[in-house]
Amino acid sequence: MSDVAQAVSGPGPGSTDEEAPVSEVLAGRPRGAERVDGPLPVPEPVPAGGDPQTAGPAAASVTAARPPRCPTRTRVYRAGVLVAEGFPAAEISSWLAADADAVVWLDLHDPDEADLQVVTEEFGLHPLAVEDAIHDHQRPKVDRYRTHLFANMYAVGFDLDTGELTTSEISALVTARALVTVRKSDFDVDTLLARWDATPDLTPAGVGSLVHGLLDAVVDGHYTAVQALDDAVDDLEDRLFEPRPGVDIRRRGFELRKSLVQLRRVVVPMRELVGRLRTDNHLVTEELAPYFQDVHDHVLRAADGVETARDLIASILETNLTEQANDLNQITKKLAAWAAIIAVPTAVTGFYGQNVPYPGFSQHWGFIASSLTIVVLAGGL
Repeated sequence: MSDVAQAVSGPGPGSTDEEAPVSEVLAGRPRGAERVDGPLPVPEPVPAGGDPQTAGPAAASVTAARPPRCPTRTRVYRAGVLVAEGFPAAEISSWLAADADAVVWLDLHDPDEADLQVVTEEFGLHPLAVEDAIHDHQRPKVDRYRTHLFANMYAVGFDLDTGELTTSEISALVTARALVTVRKSDFDVDTLLARWDATPDLTPAGVGSLVHGLLDAVVDGHYTAVQALDDAVDDLEDRLFEPRPGVDIRRRGFELRKSLVQLRRVVVPMRELVGRLRTDNHLVTEELAPYFQDVHDHVLRAADGVETARDLIASILETNLTEQANDLNQITKKLAAWAAIIAVPTAVTGFYGQNVPYPGFSQHWGFIASSLTIVVLAGGL
């Protein structure tokens, strides 16, 4: 049974009677708070702003309320329907306590420890999960805690002209009724929201549908980058045997290989990450299982594409070195042939240049004879 399941079923070992039930911790409900039936209360509107990275059509999800001080986005779903967005993060507990069907999404852009303290108080997150969410350059992974899951992943982008790969680290804290995303660099959140809005039939499945949308957006970015990298490798392979390729094969190959190494570090661990998440029966419902399986298939295809591209780049660089060696051999053969040809007239003129009388000395026919000898021997070579 997963840790999330244990969190839903009851407190874990070592808990005391003074602790709030885990289900209330997951819901962000203060101990002793009563469930409120009926429509959710609508909070006062908050001016949008704060996130300079994303100012697209989904800017309504941005909240300028403090704390936290970092750019923040919020959304709440009830029975699969979006009922509010852009409300202060401090009101998450009220939304979750108001109705058991409410699911909340909170997004933080480059937060510090003080910003995540608000989230820790709202959801009772493990200190190690909070520490991993703050520090950069974590490996893609999934950690299970008593009340929640922590997942770390990277969104990528590939520049076909420069061959440069850009990465954007994303941490996700998943409770029974909330998804908290921590973005440590730029990421197209508007695309993620558009993906959620385009699949309203999945939203009633709860927080699992939000996790699926996040994974699907990240993995699709991986697959797109792998395809772009594969196209760049194919183009380089086509130029390999051109007389004038118009590009430095070796430099371009090393640029692509550098990007490929970075991409491999991001894509390959995603197989385990998605594989572990899709087997969590409390996160992935029967309705969501085929969609998580589809994401897992995309991860496998992206990983296979990375391995194939790595073999192709290695083959291209080796072939380029072989072609350079062949060209060097041809040049060496030509130089050796010209050296032999030049050696003939050098030998003839050197022989007749001795300071002694020889047949034809001081005679016109002697000059003609030596010249014909040079022409015949050199022409024969």
